[in-house]
Amino acid sequence: MNKKEIISIESISKIYHLGDNVVKALDNVSLKIYENDFISIMGPSGSGKSTLMNIIGCLDVPSKGTYKLDNIEIDKMTDSDLAKIRNQKIGFVFQTFNLLPKLNAVQNVEVPLIYSSLSKSERIAKAKNALNSVGLGDRFDHKPNELSGGQRQRVAIARALVNSPSIILADEPTGNLDSKSGLEILKFFDELHKAGNTIIVVTHEDSVANRAKRKVEIFDGKISKDE
Repeated sequence: MNKKEIISIESISKIYHLGDNVVKALDNVSLKIYENDFISIMGPSGSGKSTLMNIIGCLDVPSKGTYKLDNIEIDKMTDSDLAKIRNQKIGFVFQTFNLLPKLNAVQNVEVPLIYSSLSKSERIAKAKNALNSVGLGDRFDHKPNELSGGQRQRVAIARALVNSPSIILADEPTGNLDSKSGLEILKFFDELHKAGNTIIVVTHEDSVANRAKRKVEIFDGKISKDE
């Protein structure tokens, strides 16, 4: 059975003007990502992988070429439309967790739902369900400083899942974790993939990239390997 194509990147380039210098962060990159792909994007510092991640995550738009997400042309959208797409279709997991320190776990997970039409009680119920799904049903009232690094990253994953996005985009998700906590997070990504989620992990670590079913390597703004 053919898998549904959810991301289509065609000949995109990203050019920055720094004073008199022109920097080509991405150079004519094409990439297709399918439903339930588990893909890693690897590359050294300065290779363009962060720029590619920002474009996939609708945090930036290409200078040239087209990017379609669920058949919608992203590069023609307004900033407010992009914000809506990010909120509804993409769940972000960051290296630094990006949790709000004064909010407890439930409140942190609830944040992406605040702009939805759900009532407060519905938002809390969804947040609690998401925390239960990552094994943190006993940590609802804990603030980030009361949680271990691994638990904080699981709160971040619950937040990424709460809107049922079509894509989970993880940027160096184990970068701030010890090896044991990092392995737990990678096993959790394995489970999410088995459950049908599409996962894109940006990393420079072989151990993380090797968990993915498909590895893309980027070098000097070009895709050097896709296997």
